[in-house]
Amino acid sequence: MSAALTERLVSVGQAAREAGHGTKEWIYQSAMKELGLSRATLLRKIKEVTMKPARKQRSDAGAVALTIDEAKMISALLIESMRRNNKRLMSIENAVRILRANNEIRCERVDAETGEVMPLSIAAIARGLRAYNLHPDTLLAPAPAIAMASKHPNHVWQIDASICVLYYLRSAEHDAGLQVMAANDFYKNKPANLKKIESERVWRYAVTDHTSGAIYVEYVLGAESGQNLCNIFINAMQKRGQHDPFSGVPFDVMLDPGSANTGAIFRNLCRSLSVRVLINKPGNPRAKGQVEQAHNIIECQFESGLKLRRANSLEELNGIAWQWMRAFNATSVHTRTGKSRYASWCAIAADQYRIAPSVEICRELARSDPEKRDVSNHLTVSFRGQTYDVSPVPGVMVGEKLLIARNPWRASAAQVVLTGEDGHEVFQVIEAVQKDAHGFPIGAPVIGESYKRRADTDAQKAAHEIERLAMDADTADAAQANRKEKALPFGGRIDPYKHIDDSPQPYYLPRQGTAMDIPNPAQIVVRPLTQMQAAMRMRTELGRPVTIEENQRIAELYPDGVPEDDLMSLAASLRAGVAEETLGVARLRAV
Repeated sequence: MSAALTERLVSVGQAAREAGHGTKEWIYQSAMKELGLSRATLLRKIKEVTMKPARKQRSDAGAVALTIDEAKMISALLIESMRRNNKRLMSIENAVRILRANNEIRCERVDAETGEVMPLSIAAIARGLRAYNLHPDTLLAPAPAIAMASKHPNHVWQIDASICVLYYLRSAEHDAGLQVMAANDFYKNKPANLKKIESERVWRYAVTDHTSGAIYVEYVLGAESGQNLCNIFINAMQKRGQHDPFSGVPFDVMLDPGSANTGAIFRNLCRSLSVRVLINKPGNPRAKGQVEQAHNIIECQFESGLKLRRANSLEELNGIAWQWMRAFNATSVHTRTGKSRYASWCAIAADQYRIAPSVEICRELARSDPEKRDVSNHLTVSFRGQTYDVSPVPGVMVGEKLLIARNPWRASAAQVVLTGEDGHEVFQVIEAVQKDAHGFPIGAPVIGESYKRRADTDAQKAAHEIERLAMDADTADAAQANRKEKALPFGGRIDPYKHIDDSPQPYYLPRQGTAMDIPNPAQIVVRPLTQMQAAMRMRTELGRPVTIEENQRIAELYPDGVPEDDLMSLAASLRAGVAEETLGVARLRAV
């Protein structure tokens, strides 16, 4: 648009604004003929070159008709309907419709002029949610973060593993080497293809030093595991030559709360090396933002070139990655420090640089758990065939169990794993007890020449204090004297039965009962004779065997047994019955 045309359009627009009602159209028609433009083009170009006056703000601007309680209910339903990845499944309109149908909200306004009650529009409800800071976009915004600092190089390392979704290694000869995972073959709808290459997928481990930003990268096959984590950590601590100074044992290490990161094998290694393990809160990857950014750097600056160069093995892939890593750390300037990462790491002091043990020793430390050992009467513990002096351990007591671990830097020392005031593990170095040719500790007092005793432990000090308190004495000698004189504890002030004397004794109402019929204990109970026993006794009394008829008579007379007192009368009855029977037989014969 030329300057002359712009000037003419500005004058036309000003004339139209100053023209009275009904005269603007004549101005536009004249300009259309003069400039050869259509009405729509003329108005559009006038709008481009003129400044439109600001609209007057509404008197009710910023007012919200939606109540805070209704806004909370709508917001709660919207949040509850979201997926775990924060994808919104329900619209505000649908949420309002559901809540209105369930009589949970009304979302209405009253017209000030007519008094008519009208439902709020969805746009007004959305403005209300934003005004109350209850809109899902507001609630799901990331929480503000605080920048964390570290003291020096190797103070804090961050370690994280990530699956390389673009590549996998094939072992077949016809297509061996690093392969791109084609989207047509490997995606969520073809899980079988992903399963087939599960053991061939490439995992990337990134290790960063928080102070300098130095990066260590290494690739492994399979999956994220405790063994892979230990191997990566051990390799990162080793010296790798003059062109790669980043090495040593860190004081702290930060990881995700995964099972591989919190497993026993990695914790054993960290305990033995006096490394404190810091696990970030689940769902908070920003706590390890540096190593997350390292993954992004590796993907963009290194892995992007793998499409142009094939790696035929994992060793070749790591070799290329380490070559890139050394060049990046040596040349790339960190925005925070203003120096390269290696240059910043090389500022480490001698007491801050703890040289790592060999790979073999580190792997043995990872496999060996710290062991519990009992403290002997001499304040020593036995560990791995040696005796160690634990008297320097604060608050140690005889019979206590201490957690002992190997010292990877000195074979003549071990480490006691303790818990500090902040709840984290701390390590106390203990020395091995040196012995002479006879097996006695070197420096032990000789019998008859010298005498030494250990300083009182915390338990002994507490016992002495308790003894003085119990004996109501100010000194140990006074307490011992009171004990010898058999003085009452606590000066006799404590009455052990005072709480019984002071407690009121309750009165109980008498209860009704039933008297028991207790037999005379002096009464002798004689059990009756059975029929067989009575027949045997009758044989003795009668001087002959008892007949069948007599046995039947005994059973009829005494069905429950024959008492001892009735034996004589029974014998007489049986004799009388026999005599009568004999007399009857004689009478019959006489007839």
